[in-house]
Amino acid sequence: MPSSRTSRAPLQRVTRRPPVSRPPRENPLRRLHTRARRAWDRPLTAYYLILGGSLLITVLGLVMVYSASQITALQKSLPGTFFFRKQFLAATIGTVLLLVASRMPVKLHRALAYPILAGCVFLMALVQVPGIGQSINGNQNWIAVGGSFQIQPSEFGKLALVLWGADLLARKEDKRLLTQWKHMLVPLVPVAFLLLGLIMLGGDMGTAIILTAILFGLLWLAGAPTRMFVGVLSIAGLIGFVLIRTSENRMARLACIGATEPRTDGADCWQAVHGIYALASGGIFGSGLGASVEKWGQLPEAHTDFIFAVTGEELGLAGTLSVLALFAALGYAGIRVAGRTEDPFVRYAAGGVTTWITAQAVINIGAVLGLLPIAGVPLPLFSYGGSALLPTMFAIGLLIAFARDEPAARAALAMRQPRFGRKRGGGPSGPGRWNTMRRRVSARSSGER
Repeated sequence: MPSSRTSRAPLQRVTRRPPVSRPPRENPLRRLHTRARRAWDRPLTAYYLILGGSLLITVLGLVMVYSASQITALQKSLPGTFFFRKQFLAATIGTVLLLVASRMPVKLHRALAYPILAGCVFLMALVQVPGIGQSINGNQNWIAVGGSFQIQPSEFGKLALVLWGADLLARKEDKRLLTQWKHMLVPLVPVAFLLLGLIMLGGDMGTAIILTAILFGLLWLAGAPTRMFVGVLSIAGLIGFVLIRTSENRMARLACIGATEPRTDGADCWQAVHGIYALASGGIFGSGLGASVEKWGQLPEAHTDFIFAVTGEELGLAGTLSVLALFAALGYAGIRVAGRTEDPFVRYAAGGVTTWITAQAVINIGAVLGLLPIAGVPLPLFSYGGSALLPTMFAIGLLIAFARDEPAARAALAMRQPRFGRKRGGGPSGPGRWNTMRRRVSARSSGER
């Protein structure tokens, strides 16, 4: 028997473990898309888009007004900061209006609809009184309020039509009257035509187009059938055709669509052509802030209707695309607010404001690009003009108030505002994540879809 010291232990066979299958790596683009979609679907997304987008547009507009208006001010023997100071004052007052509107309850907004409409009709009629109304660039739509300050009542007519039309349609929807075409059209369409008539007495075709867009937006939100749209659109188109054919100035503007050089056949396309020149010379990143050449007298209304052209020349394609992206985000947020609410007034008012701002931006930018006739409307929140800025910022305050009033948004804001020592992350009586709270709210209310 062999000794135990010389004996060897039996060799143990090492079994190899099968390779562990690793999960496939997720595509970075898909992961980024998933994260962006989750962030896009958060309850406060619309609130942040409206607040942040509108403030960025306003601040960038102040910068561009200061840059584009210096030469015009000096040519009129005014200080170089003259127009900027007036715009900054209007932006300050507009910010106060925005904050007030964002904190006002919905009932108070509805209560203000009729006084604002009555005041606008009175002021728009007062514009046509000789000695009170003032004419600027061929349009008599202004009232002097002292010094160098003037107001344009037709700009406030947009806000009046949105508030009054939303309140009217909401009350009729509560009574289930919108299934009848006469209740859908009367008195909304006659009152809108009254405002349009007062505006057209002053010759302001651009503002009339914006009011028409608001009217169609309200009718679409109210569920108007296609044949009703065709009928109202046919009447509006016929009236517009007559107004354009009977005005040489409007026919000349229509003839300048797509013009790339000044014409000598009676249609003066100087402004349209130099707007294209400004955009073309900007390149990708522009010539630099304040380095525009077209604003030195070549481009009329460089700080008002054609400020987008100066933006393209100084900030380039990157700057103009940034402005377009901000307006697109603002429009999306407004549509989201209108689509997620169960309050009829909020739906009509949010849709009307979104239609107003989007249509006006499209008309202004389309005219600068040579795709639409020059309508003489400012770029919302961006162009110079206090009369246009004040009602627009109040309307933005409306959207902010509606975005805050969504059930899921209220819950998310309540979690971020601890009271009397309660923790932000929730306690035993509340969840710690916003998405759980959102599901609980959506189960209790149909406001979050």
